[in-house]
Amino acid sequence: MANTQCKEVNLTKRVQTSKGLRYCPVVLSANGRVKPDLVIINGLQERHPEGAYYLEWRENGRRVRLSVGKDPADASARRQRKESELNAVNNGVAVLAENGDNGHRSLAAAVTEYLEETMLTKKPKTLAAHTTALTYFTESCPKLFLEDIERKDLLKFCAFLRDDKEQAPRSCWNKFANVMSFLKANGIGGLVGKNDWPRYTEEEPEIYELEELDKLLAACDEGERLWYEFFLMTGMREQEVMYTKLWGRSLMPHYEFFCHACKKTFSKSLTVAEHEKENIVCPHCRSKNVEQGWSAFSAITSKKSA
Repeated sequence: MANTQCKEVNLTKRVQTSKGLRYCPVVLSANGRVKPDLVIINGLQERHPEGAYYLEWRENGRRVRLSVGKDPADASARRQRKESELNAVNNGVAVLAENGDNGHRSLAAAVTEYLEETMLTKKPKTLAAHTTALTYFTESCPKLFLEDIERKDLLKFCAFLRDDKEQAPRSCWNKFANVMSFLKANGIGGLVGKNDWPRYTEEEPEIYELEELDKLLAACDEGERLWYEFFLMTGMREQEVMYTKLWGRSLMPHYEFFCHACKKTFSKSLTVAEHEKENIVCPHCRSKNVEQGWSAFSAITSKKSA
């Protein structure tokens, strides 16, 4: 079958929406120029300064995306060039590269752009993880351009993590997954198979015997017992329990405080981590000269039968 390519090239911008990262159509002015930072989401124009522009077209029915940076004028010019290139190819005309890099994208520039976008859309912990993984990858991979990366480079990266960086098996898997996410975001996939991924054995968590749990729960007051039993029975983590409601109220520990500055009492629902920071501020006068009251913990529990 002949290699047929769609003549139309769309220009989108990858931005953060209420449903996550999406490739959204750009907004054009009357003269056809791209309006900076404006995209169309659900039929409406929205301003999104974050993210990069992407070209989008189809080859043999398969969608292809190419990152073209953050400059709207340059992105628009590259869309026109790509459309002309596809038209030429469809008519049997050979297309020569414009410069020495053969139209390929710089790996270093793509990493910088990806991390900038991650910083705008993800939590600091996620940014740190991706930064470390991509730093290690660029250290191990000698390729200068994204399109030159091949399966062998990713297999060498696995060995580099294991042997040079002495990473644990699970850490190798996590960093490999972060690099694969980076490549996927840049339209590069299909380089490795399932068996090429780093392997690790999930460690079984320490199991407490029933006698040990009985001793723990016996040392708890009523509210603390509810707290630990909820974790035990549901398997939830602290971040999940923070947003859990029990009979219309939060299940988080409820603490009472007394402010020595304004002589008023107040209460707060805090996670264990927040309570341990001891950075409590009075909501009445903003003073930090507060003291935890006697009723330190409260939670809704069912009444015990007599």
